[in-house]
Amino acid sequence: MKKADILVQRYQSPCGELVLGSYGDRLCLCNWTVEMHPGRVDRRLLTLLDASFQESRTDITDEAVRQLSEYFSGDRKTFDIPLLFAGTDFQKKVWRGLLEIPYGTTVSYGELAAATGVPKSVRAVANANGANAISIFVPCHRVIGHARTLTGYGGGLDAKKFLLDLESHSAASVFCRG
Repeated sequence: MKKADILVQRYQSPCGELVLGSYGDRLCLCNWTVEMHPGRVDRRLLTLLDASFQESRTDITDEAVRQLSEYFSGDRKTFDIPLLFAGTDFQKKVWRGLLEIPYGTTVSYGELAAATGVPKSVRAVANANGANAISIFVPCHRVIGHARTLTGYGGGLDAKKFLLDLESHSAASVFCRG
């Protein structure tokens, strides 16, 4: 039996290059080409979806490009593209929780753990957050450290700071207190 394809195209954002991928009629990937843990997200997607990558534009990835361009120009605050989560039930619960964080706001990992009903599982929530394959659309960049500090991000802290600054001009002064 032939494996299914995740159809991918690249998008140059103002804070780094992204790879967008669709599987069927849903977006399953929006990941940084330069990332903290190279290949981890890709391997998980390929395994869970029993798929392979093929470069090709699709209606879904073209729509993702359009919505990202609107987001980066400040004209879009929410996304309305169909998403496909590939992960454990726990990861999917955390990722759905990320979708509830409003534009321009942040939460700590502890607050996200409490909001998803697992207040004592901060480390597991942080790991699930880090496993998010659909950056920006599923706003894992809005999760910060308990001391209101910028902490790990797949695309790097510069990209995270850029996204938070884009969403809220006051983000830099809140998070960068020495």
